[in-house]
Amino acid sequence: MPRNAPVLRIDLASARPVYEQIVSGLRALLVKGEFEPGDQLPTVRQLAIDLGVHHNTVAEAYRVLAAEGWLDLRRGRGAVVIDRRGPKATAGAKHGFARRLEELVAKAISDGVPRATIAEHIGAFAKKLGKT
Repeated sequence: MPRNAPVLRIDLASARPVYEQIVSGLRALLVKGEFEPGDQLPTVRQLAIDLGVHHNTVAEAYRVLAAEGWLDLRRGRGAVVIDRRGPKATAGAKHGFARRLEELVAKAISDGVPRATIAEHIGAFAKKLGKT
């Protein structure tokens, strides 16, 4: 685990599957550099206990991240972060991202989040991306 273990939060009441929440949360931490290659993630059982979910849910999340090239999963070693070289984005990936971002912004607006707040958060995130 990294020096200061980041916090992973899930919402058990959400309609979104828990394993997807775990994947998204861990992926965000990986992208932000909270984990370095060689870091060991908590065991499946330990993370399941910490989050209050079934161990198969965590195992599925780890398998998804391994398939994306973030983790090396081996018996007896657990989940180890590996050096992931970013793939080249396809036109479809770029279009899909733009569509999902538009949907997310539309949902935030429909939930009453002020446009200025949305712009502020997107700008702050874009600045963070520029530093990596």
